[in-house]
Amino acid sequence: MNERDLQLARAIVDFELDENIQKKTAVTKMQDKQQTFSNTRCELTVDYLEAVEPRREKPRRRSVSELLDWRCGVRNKGDVNTDDTCMNVPFLEDYDKDPEMRRRKRSGTWPRTRSLNAPSPIQQFGPCGRIMKNSAMVMTIQDPASQRLTWYKPPLTVLVIKKVRDNSVLPPFVQLVTWLIEEKRMVVFVEASVLEDPALARDLRFQEVRDRLQTFRDGTDELQDRIDFIVCLGGDGTLLYASLLFQQSVPPVMAFHLGSLGFLTPFEFHNFQEQVTNVLEGHAALTLRSRLRCIIMRKGEENKEAKPPTNLLVLNEVVVDRGPSPYLSNIDLFIDGKHVTSVQGDGLIVSTPTGSTAYAVAAGASMIHPSVPAIMITPICPHSLSFRPIVVPAGVELKISVSPDSRNTSWVSFDGRNRQELFHGDSLRVTTSIYPVPSICAVDQITDWFDSLAECLHWNVRKKQKHLDELSDLTHSSSNDTLDSLDRDS
Repeated sequence: MNERDLQLARAIVDFELDENIQKKTAVTKMQDKQQTFSNTRCELTVDYLEAVEPRREKPRRRSVSELLDWRCGVRNKGDVNTDDTCMNVPFLEDYDKDPEMRRRKRSGTWPRTRSLNAPSPIQQFGPCGRIMKNSAMVMTIQDPASQRLTWYKPPLTVLVIKKVRDNSVLPPFVQLVTWLIEEKRMVVFVEASVLEDPALARDLRFQEVRDRLQTFRDGTDELQDRIDFIVCLGGDGTLLYASLLFQQSVPPVMAFHLGSLGFLTPFEFHNFQEQVTNVLEGHAALTLRSRLRCIIMRKGEENKEAKPPTNLLVLNEVVVDRGPSPYLSNIDLFIDGKHVTSVQGDGLIVSTPTGSTAYAVAAGASMIHPSVPAIMITPICPHSLSFRPIVVPAGVELKISVSPDSRNTSWVSFDGRNRQELFHGDSLRVTTSIYPVPSICAVDQITDWFDSLAECLHWNVRKKQKHLDELSDLTHSSSNDTLDSLDRDS
C-alpha cells in the first residue's frame, strides 16, 4: 500500500470518528433535554396535585369501569364503594367534569368493544346501580366476525375424508391427494378402507401416489396430535363424520360441496388449488361451530359415567325419542338442576346453532346463526299445542331423564349415531363443549350462512309481486275506486 492510500484510509477513519462523536454528542444533548423536561413536568405535576382536593385525584387514563368507580367515590367523599348509596348528584355533571371523558367525547375516539356478537352493554344502571364485579372470573371474548385462521407453524399433515359409496367423488379425490403430495409436499392421511376401494384400484393416476398415503382406522388410531388440517369431499354427513373422529380439539376443516345438500360445505371444487393455497397461507375466515358434550349416567351410578360411550361430542343434535314403543315418551327436563317441564310426545331434540337448520328446523324450530352462543330445545310432536321450541344460554347444563311413571323407556342418538337405550333412572347430561369445530368460510360468516339458506333451503324464495303502472292514481282516488281498480287488475 502506497503513501497516498494510507492517507486516504486515515482520512476515512478520522471522518467516521468525527461523525460518531457528533452523533453521541447529539444523543447526549437530547437526553439532557428530555430529563430536564421530565423533571420540570414532575415538579409541575406535584404542585398541581398538592393544590387540588385529594379525593379528586384521578389517573391520566381510565377504563370505563374505573371512571364509574371514581364517580361514585367522589359522591361518597373519597370512599370508592359501589355498595354504598351514592349521593344525590346528577350523573352527567360528574361525567362532563372528568377530563378523560371530555377528551373522548370531543375527539370521538370512543373504544369499540364487543360482547360476543353485539356491542358491550353498559355496566351502570341509573345513578347508583351497576353489575357486581366477579374478581374470580376474567374472560375476554373475541368478536366472531373477526375470527380468522392463522398458523404458528406451517401445516404439514392433512386428513382427506371423502363421501363413501359415491363413485362421483373419486376423480376429485384422486386429483386433490395427488396435488397435495406432489405440489404442496404434504403428508396425506386417508381412511384404510379407501385403499381397499376396487374403483380406486383401477385408477392408474391413483396408483402413482397410493404408496405415499398414510392410513388410519376409526376407533383404533389416535389422530389428535397428528393432523394439522382437514379437507372434506362430500356433503354435510361427511363433515359430521369428521367431527366424530375428533372428540377433543379439532383441526381447521375445509369442506367442499360434492354431496346432496351441502349446507355446511361452502367451497366448490372447480378451483380447489387456489382455495386450498389461500387457506394454507392463512388467508381465511373461521366459523367456530359449537358442539354439545353428552354423558349418559346409569341408574345407581351417579358418580360413574356409562360405558360405552363415556363422553360424546355432537355437532348437530342429540335426540331422545320413544324408539319402537307405541306409547308416548315421558321425559323430565332439568336446567341447571331445576325441573323445568316434562315432555310428552315423540321425543326431544337438543341441538347446537349449527344443528338448528337440520332435524330441529324440520320439527318447527327457528334457525340460529352458528356464531350465536345458545342451545336449542325442540319437542318432537308434543301432545300439547303450547309446547314451542325454546332457546337457552349456551352455559347451562341440561339433564334429561325418563320419568318414573313413564310407560316405556327412551332411546338416545348422537348426530344419528351410537343409538342407546335409556332406562328408568338413567339420565343424559348435556352441556356446551369447549372444543368447537373450526369451519373455514368461503367468504365470511354472514355471507356463507345466508347463501346456504337461499341455495339449500330456498329460504324466502318466491315470485315477486308485479308492480302497478298507475299506482300514483290509485293513491289519490277514493277507497271504493281503489278496490274496484284492484279487482279489475286482478
